[in-house]
Amino acid sequence: MLSDTIAAISTAVGEGGIAIIRVSGPEAVKEVEKIFKSKEKLTEVDSHTVHYGHIMDPLSRDNLEEVLVTVMRAPRSFTTEDVVEISSHGGVIAVKRVMDLLLQQDIRLAEPGEFTKRAFLNGRIDLSQAEGVIDLIRSKSDRAFSVALKQVEGTLSRKINDLRHTLVETLAHIEVNIDYPEHDVESLTSEFIKDKSRFVMEEIDKLLKTAEEGKILREGITTAIVGRPNVGKSSLLNTLAHDNRAIVTDIPGTTRDVIEEFVTINNIPLKLLDTAGIRETMDVVEKIGVERSKHAVNEADLILLVLNASEPLHEDELELMEQIRGRQCIVILNKMDLPSQLDMDIVRRYYPDELIVPMSVKAEEGIDRLEDAISGLFFSGKIEGGDLTYVSNVRHIALLKKSKKSLMDAYEAADQYIPIDMIQIDVRLAWEQLGEILGEAVGDSLIDQIFSQFCLGK
Repeated sequence: MLSDTIAAISTAVGEGGIAIIRVSGPEAVKEVEKIFKSKEKLTEVDSHTVHYGHIMDPLSRDNLEEVLVTVMRAPRSFTTEDVVEISSHGGVIAVKRVMDLLLQQDIRLAEPGEFTKRAFLNGRIDLSQAEGVIDLIRSKSDRAFSVALKQVEGTLSRKINDLRHTLVETLAHIEVNIDYPEHDVESLTSEFIKDKSRFVMEEIDKLLKTAEEGKILREGITTAIVGRPNVGKSSLLNTLAHDNRAIVTDIPGTTRDVIEEFVTINNIPLKLLDTAGIRETMDVVEKIGVERSKHAVNEADLILLVLNASEPLHEDELELMEQIRGRQCIVILNKMDLPSQLDMDIVRRYYPDELIVPMSVKAEEGIDRLEDAISGLFFSGKIEGGDLTYVSNVRHIALLKKSKKSLMDAYEAADQYIPIDMIQIDVRLAWEQLGEILGEAVGDSLIDQIFSQFCLGK
């Protein structure tokens, strides 16, 4: 497949100022030249230069589109192959005309993620950097973008390589002592293995400590807004989303289904779920909405329980608080602009003061306190993207845990003076497991699965 020349649209489909079509492969420059009319021949121009001209139908010789063509010759390109990028006018028709002509040449349509896959297979980036690319595309906050960018730049890769280098030194030491046992002092070798294993395990622990925060930055927090009808759930969603996303009326039971909206609070991405008011009802449609609300509550990472501070607690609310006891939850006392009738002692039995946020959604008061409460609940302190190497990928986390387990086995074996050729097996296994993060010795099926998540032009 790497001998093929491929093409795909690299910008979003639809109306826009420009659209970019990327072509990569050994014949990229030659094949594009067949349909590009300009003063210069593309096969003779320098690398990393831009050229004005027209896309031309080679049969009718008609000009179909006015374009700029950028030429990047191997190996100085993203895929390390010859790459040509065609910048045309945005819009469905213009792009389709250019793509149709390209695919009539000796060029095929790229598979999802195939450009990045070629960059990995050609050795330009490792697998963790490739996975960072998709996190970069999908990032929903500035902080998530910064973390993903560092992974693309190789911050995690360098850390993993440093740890693998330490394990290689350990394996080399073991090999020398196996080959020349007459020079071996068993106690010294065992202590050496223990020191190196302990060091690498401590470094892995540092990475794993960032996993929860990194996963939140990568995937966001699924947040269910729950409560009885007409307590202000939809108004809260609209306020946080800065948009009239949900219908708001004085009629209880307006929301009949779960409404989703992505927002960013203190650089933390939240997937907000505005749920139907939870209450006993005979309305068939509303009853379905209530069941969906209960399901959303079960699936949520965070629950925002909205109570009406201007009314006494209802029996439905007491049952709901009992059901979600022990879950990550913040209680919002809405309508604080009205005289309070809520028994705070009952609420405090379930939740401490730091998880109770007085608000008036109508007056937009208390939003800052809610944002601070969400940050404090999930993060022990402010995350500084420049200070830490974050691990957010589930595959990486699993491999780090496996590697740590192998090193623990090696440490315990060395502590019991097990023969070092037996200990070598665990140390080598830890080294290989860390290598899998970078894409060494991974199967084709895993590689295909990872790159199939990419969009077509990446």
